[in-house]
Amino acid sequence: MPTTLEVVRPIGLTEIQEARNRIAKTIVRTPLVRLELGPDFPDIRLKLENLQPINAYKLRGAANAVAMLSDSERKRGVWTISAGNAGQGVAYAAKAAGVPCTVVVIATAPQSKIERMRALGAKLIPVPYEVAWKALDDRSFPGADGTFVHPFDDHNFIAGHGTMGLEILEDAPDAAAVIASIGGGGLIVGVASAIKAIKPDVKIWGVEPETAAPAALSFAKGSPQVFGNFTQSFVDGAGGRSVFPRMWERMKLVVDDDLVVSLEETKKAMRLMAEKARIISEGAGAMPLAAALTGKIGKGPIVAIVSGGNIDLKKFCELIAQ
Repeated sequence: MPTTLEVVRPIGLTEIQEARNRIAKTIVRTPLVRLELGPDFPDIRLKLENLQPINAYKLRGAANAVAMLSDSERKRGVWTISAGNAGQGVAYAAKAAGVPCTVVVIATAPQSKIERMRALGAKLIPVPYEVAWKALDDRSFPGADGTFVHPFDDHNFIAGHGTMGLEILEDAPDAAAVIASIGGGGLIVGVASAIKAIKPDVKIWGVEPETAAPAALSFAKGSPQVFGNFTQSFVDGAGGRSVFPRMWERMKLVVDDDLVVSLEETKKAMRLMAEKARIISEGAGAMPLAAALTGKIGKGPIVAIVSGGNIDLKKFCELIAQ
């Protein structure tokens, strides 16, 4: 790993507030809606990041990171590594800034995500999951030239995601808990950094799929762990093989705990949102609702972050079919 990496430090509230102003014209201030399930269920509100222009929250971080590049960095172009949503975010922000973009994309990414990255003008380099995960650690890949924008271990990227936390507290000032899916950890660290700075009593919960849950292991053991039985699933935007040590340093400061949900619980949450609120969510976007429905996080009010809705419609229909 390069020795020039910026030292991990907390994401400051002022940085998040400045990011909010910086990205205001690029992102949507997404709605927060109550999910009406009746008195036997927790009070759950959904933060609808699936309504961003790229249908995922990653645009917040990407817009902030690209906006903060120097002129010389922009001239070199940018590149990132992604299963689809970070790639779309960086490609969208780069296109708006007139900057060339390359995405090292996981070959099994949904076709809808691949097509949208291509439509945004990104040059795509498909690679197997294992190769992409190693490149995330190495921060380099043959054929990917320009300034690397890490899809989660990047201070400015995370500060951009923190803008969501400001919106959540404005729209749900009574929130007792906020749940976010954990992939690399950038989303939850950003949101938690904003919320804990303003209302430290709000509990921040992560959630991962049973097939790829290194953060749950890490919270249980108090150090960054590798998940031995990793299996790929339809939940392509969350979970992973391991927790990066730098991301663990960030997470342990602001995240209270992590839950694991089954793939079946995730499918049920996807179906419930479609039935009750007409929301199309990808697997990672539905896991926070699945976690809220376990009852382990209390009666609420709970804010479940619907992080994205980028899923092939045919696949979505198959998954939610009874």
